[in-house]
Amino acid sequence: MSKIILENALGRMPQTRMASPVNFRLDDGEHIAVMGPNGGGKSCLLDLITGKNLLMQGSLVYDFGEGVAPSAYGNIVQLTFEDALGSVEKPYYFQQRFNSQDRDESPLVSVVLKRALASGNVSATGLSADEARAAGHGLTEDEARAAGAEDDAEFLANPLLDTFMMRPLLQKRMVLLSSGEMRRYQLFKYLIKRPKVLIVDNPFIGLDAPMREQLDGFFRQLVNSGEVQIIMVLSMLDTVPNYITHVVQVDGMCVHERQTRTEYLSDLTDFSGSPMSRLSDDLKRQMLALPVNPVANLTADGSVTDEIISIRDLSLPLPDTDRVLYGGLNWTVRRGEKWALQGRNGAGKSTLLSLICADHPAAYACDISLFGRRRGTGESIWEIKKYIGFVSPEFHRAYKENRPAIDIVASGLHDSVGLYKKPRPEQVEICRFWMRVFGIESLADRLFLTLSAGEQRLCLLARAFVKDPALLILDEPLHGLDTYRRNLVRDVIATFCQRPDKTLIMVTHYVEELPGEITKSLQL
Repeated sequence: MSKIILENALGRMPQTRMASPVNFRLDDGEHIAVMGPNGGGKSCLLDLITGKNLLMQGSLVYDFGEGVAPSAYGNIVQLTFEDALGSVEKPYYFQQRFNSQDRDESPLVSVVLKRALASGNVSATGLSADEARAAGHGLTEDEARAAGAEDDAEFLANPLLDTFMMRPLLQKRMVLLSSGEMRRYQLFKYLIKRPKVLIVDNPFIGLDAPMREQLDGFFRQLVNSGEVQIIMVLSMLDTVPNYITHVVQVDGMCVHERQTRTEYLSDLTDFSGSPMSRLSDDLKRQMLALPVNPVANLTADGSVTDEIISIRDLSLPLPDTDRVLYGGLNWTVRRGEKWALQGRNGAGKSTLLSLICADHPAAYACDISLFGRRRGTGESIWEIKKYIGFVSPEFHRAYKENRPAIDIVASGLHDSVGLYKKPRPEQVEICRFWMRVFGIESLADRLFLTLSAGEQRLCLLARAFVKDPALLILDEPLHGLDTYRRNLVRDVIATFCQRPDKTLIMVTHYVEELPGEITKSLQL
């Protein structure tokens, strides 16, 4: 039994304060979906529910049953969008996973999990730390050794390791986890603590179809067991799992009266035809009228080629494992082609893109040519990057510059993380144009880290487009966007594809997100 009740609540922090007093309740046996657009206030509501934002007005009441402390600590766990992107528990930079010396400083998944269990005062079986020590169950390595359970058999026997396919990841370094693997790790870490209430932000994003189906089945089992109640934040406004009992809509920093799932779905309108979910005809015309930036010929001998990417017989050993990625991959991408790059979580999609984007040093040892020039023949990485626009979940998690949003967009002109060169007036206008295209011009002066995760993603998308790249690489570009923004971004991508000589590589686990202009596919 769990109850959470907010009455006429307003938080003390003015920057995250809702526009009107909040009334919210979770009653015994209920499971709630919090729905709303990016920047609408969903995270601010969760801060009130969990007590992160202390109240200046109203009341917050917890009831987790007889004999259980009425406190969020130990009873509520929250998986945030930032967790899903991948906190590695220390400062992180994008290329860290590809540089061996820095990569080796990252801890193993198994070590971090045991630390999490110990810090949460819960073992793999849900016992308290004292009970676990008395029973000889392992927590951290030191505690396991002191308790005489050095093999951590109890931890390794936990069935959630199989549910989330965690066993192959235990000896992998945190920084090497893909975005989908990171999502599995985070869900395992929180659910193993056996909370009363699980708050999870967009749990299915970044996961391949089989893993989404498996996770959906696991949530269904949780609901049927009655052990955990779920508050699920969802950005795809037209998708509500059928084990959700109620929906609370949050928009414009206001929390609306809750509805049953049936009531919400019956009121649902078709988003696809909404003007606010589409790129305007005027902006489409402006995009199509942009002058095409020609790709300078990078070949050393001055010959002309239409090969944007040429990869021959690629095999790449995985660090700390006996696995080899790709197994002799041959792949040629020609000017103007539109490709889908597909594969299961951990198949090597992000690593392949890092070789193309000049972020992975192994590219120098491989037979890879970009824009007609073999890697390692005297070109700088900046000669390559200036023709590429790029965004990915991993890049998002590493971008921690707290500067005005327009500076974040402008950093794409120089392929930098942060802005170290003042843009010229005409460059500022270009930045404003792309912010207008993505519907975020009003955020130009807002600090990047104060934006919602979806608004941050739109800034990074504008950053990828701002130099009108010859090669656009989009890794899960709709990650975390609400239904309106997803439709808008799909329109922007489709319009970009209609421009002459533009080349696209797009990664997504949702086939329906791929624009119709994509005609080629590489499956890893």
